[in-house]
Amino acid sequence: MSLSRLMKFVTGIMEGCLGIPVLGGAFVIFTGYNALWVMLLLHLVTLLISHKGNAGRLGSVVGIVTSCIGMIPVLGMIMHIISAIVLLLSALTQQDRIVRPGPRRVR
Repeated sequence: MSLSRLMKFVTGIMEGCLGIPVLGGAFVIFTGYNALWVMLLLHLVTLLISHKGNAGRLGSVVGIVTSCIGMIPVLGMIMHIISAIVLLLSALTQQDRIVRPGPRRVR
């Protein structure tokens, strides 16, 4: 499993937890909205890793937007759920490239 795929799974699961009605909002408020900053940072890291590995970037971009508008009560919950779905689908459908060395030359 590639690092970008692993990060998409991790951020997708975390977004799903933040999208749980009442509990996700309570966690965000209890942390003083720092949970949104942490998610923003994780989405940026995932975006950079995905860019470096030529993997899909849509889930990370949606997650970044969600982290920026996640403080709006109902819209934030809906966006966290959408982000979780997009990230998890992106991770599930990503094709990991296996780099195999070419045949060895015998001299």
